[in-house]
Amino acid sequence: MTTQDQVQIERLIRISKQKPLFPETFIPWDLEEAEEHLLLPDSLVSLSGHPVYQTLSKAQKRELARREVVQAMYAYAWSEGLFCFFMNRYILHRLPDDLERRFLLREVQEESRHQEMFAATIEKLGRRPVPVNRFHRIVASLTVKFFPADLAFMSCLAVEMMADRYGDQLQHTPGTYPVLQKVAQLHNIEEARHILFTKALLKTYTERAGFWRSTLYSLVVLLNMRFFQSTYVRTDIYRAVGIDHPNRVRRQAFADYQARFASECLGTIRELVHSFNGFNALTRPLWRRILKVEP
Repeated sequence: MTTQDQVQIERLIRISKQKPLFPETFIPWDLEEAEEHLLLPDSLVSLSGHPVYQTLSKAQKRELARREVVQAMYAYAWSEGLFCFFMNRYILHRLPDDLERRFLLREVQEESRHQEMFAATIEKLGRRPVPVNRFHRIVASLTVKFFPADLAFMSCLAVEMMADRYGDQLQHTPGTYPVLQKVAQLHNIEEARHILFTKALLKTYTERAGFWRSTLYSLVVLLNMRFFQSTYVRTDIYRAVGIDHPNRVRRQAFADYQARFASECLGTIRELVHSFNGFNALTRPLWRRILKVEP
């Protein structure tokens, strides 16, 4: 890291200590949900724009939004738990005064509070999420246990940046349930610090990355985004909402959902991949095909 990066990270550590955000007091947990409150902007509802969506009752649309925001919170909590596992592995053999160790200890504390906050939000919304499947568990376990540091941090950065944009939608859409707005606000504030740190750390790797390493980073980001989508858009949710032929509807709606997701949540992700020259003749077709993103 450069001296400027080190000064910035010292500042981030200071802010974390001097201005901590505690979900217990920052979020108005006692505020009950009202009928006029939005639970999820239409831009983030997986079926928005699909013909089936127009056939749903108002109650079904609200139930779909409720279950999908619960699923997103669950996906964040699960991924942050994985990253805490990796961070503890990463700092295990570093000296107590090591700058990266000091920041990551703060991040572990904040990410642990986030997991508790997401769990409380899920409880508040009154629905159980659909657990990740066996494939998700195996891939995630291999990633946090065996990925080298640069790939693990790149995975984390991609998810944090995507979650930041998703949370921005929740936070700034008028009429959103205030509990969800404040959850998104707290998460965005602290994730902004984590993103700054991870970008500074990754510069050590990306600034000297050649064609093949940049290609690998690009694929890691791409697969993480696709991985998240597969934990979020679930047939079980459509079935619980009362949608006929949920498997078929999911297959039909998924491509359109991906296009909207790319538009709403992946702008900063594209900038990240551009920053290390990750879009090339090998990766561009994959981004177009897998994520419906135009590099």
